[in-house]
Parts: sequence; structure tokens; C-alpha cells
Amino acid sequence: MLRTLTLLSAAILATHVSHTAMAQEVSSNDVVQPPASANVESADQSNHFQTAFLRRQVNQTMSVGRAISSIAGHYPQEIVSIVDIALDTYPDKYREIIFAAISAQPASTEEIVQLAIEKEVSSCPNIVQLAIKAEPTYVDFVVQAAAVSTPEELDEIVRVAVLTQPDAADSIVQTLSQEHPNKIVDIMTSALNAVPFVGEYVVDALLAVFPNEAETVVETAVRESAQQREQVMRILNTAQHAGVSQDKLKEYAMSAGLSEDDFNSALGN
Repeated sequence: MLRTLTLLSAAILATHVSHTAMAQEVSSNDVVQPPASANVESADQSNHFQTAFLRRQVNQTMSVGRAISSIAGHYPQEIVSIVDIALDTYPDKYREIIFAAISAQPASTEEIVQLAIEKEVSSCPNIVQLAIKAEPTYVDFVVQAAAVSTPEELDEIVRVAVLTQPDAADSIVQTLSQEHPNKIVDIMTSALNAVPFVGEYVVDALLAVFPNEAETVVETAVRESAQQREQVMRILNTAQHAGVSQDKLKEYAMSAGLSEDDFNSALGN
């Protein structure tokens, strides 16, 4: 893959041609800071020197993960390019590479996830799980990138994401439903089958952005949570506060097997 010349490429070339004595003055744990005046004419040369630079850092730190973290600290704008090279150079270390890169530069999470999926270093769900564990607060970016790259795996992406970060289930479902509004039922079903106790939060999140889909959202949530009586009651209460009519709520309650007393209790009657 050809890559355009970057600041890091120039830095790497300068490092390659720098005097040996200069290199000896640098600690083995530091990234060499070369002059910025070097120039590389071809993308092939850029690839060669970037790879050599990465290998040198890996040899110095004895770990590709530590090398990625070190380089990211000095060249944060180059993290995606470095991950690209690292995954080609050390494909069996993909877990360490992805985890270190996202932990060091979470703002690049979406690009890193897309890159890893495109390179097929592992299955999409595995990459999703790894990325979420590396930086849980960027879970929405992870699932969004994964769903764009492999929309055919949407159900599994949802399942793995909510199992990995159940506290963010409402946000995960909301994000993916906004990107794939025709898949709301499938997304909800996958999420609630994986983590049934998040039903009320999922309903609340979806009704906030899809008020006109209240019937579909509540009906799906009640159906998928029918075995959890308390959860169904909380879903009905959430739907009531969102403006769903009492007649509809009673219909859903009866379909889930709730008693009249349970229904009245859920609505605070």
C-alpha cells in the first residue's frame, strides 16, 4: 500500500542517515528526535523507513505495544499510519497493537478499528471487543466504525458490544439505530437477548430520537423481555413517561402475561 510522505517519514529518514554517535546519546527508551529538513521522494521509501523505524523501536522496547505507545506520544498525528505498518509487520501481535494504539490515542479509535477490520487481522466482533476494552468511553465510535465496515455483522456487533460494555447498552443501541433506522427491531432484539436487564434504558434512549416509532420500540422491548416481569413493568413505566397511550401499554402488558395488578403497579395507578 502506498502512503503519502508525512512528518514522521521525514523524521525516520533523518534518523536512518544520522551519525552513529548521535544515536548513542539517545536513551534506548526514547524515540529519536531528528531534524525536520529531510525529504523522501517516493512512497515506497516512506514505507521502508517507517517500517525500519518501527522495528528499531520494537527492538529497543522489547514490545510492539510499548513501541506504539512511545511513537504515539511523540507523533500522535501519525498513529493510524503506524498502526497500518505495525499490523502488516507484526500481524500476530494485532491485539497488542490495537490495544496500545487506542489507549494512547483514543481520538483515533474509529480509524484504527476500520483499519483493523479492513486488514482482516481478526473477526470484526473480536476487534470490537478489543477496542471497547482498550477505551470503553469510545464505544459508540467503535460500533459505528464496525457497522460501517461490516454491516452484514450488525447483530453480532451489537451483541458483543453490549456484553462487553453493558452500562453503555442504551448508547450503543441509539447510535446504531440512528445509523441503521430500518434495523431498529433487529438491533434491539440483539441487545436485549444479550443483556435483558437494560430494556428500560434502551427504550428511553430510542424514544428520545425516534418518538414516532414508539409502538415498535415498546412492543419489541416488551416482547424480548417477557420472561422478566419486573423488567417489563419498568419498560411500561418508561414508555408511559414518553407519552405512549395507556391503552397501548395495557395491550403490551397483557401480551407479556402481566396481571391487571402488575399493570396498574407499573403505571403507578
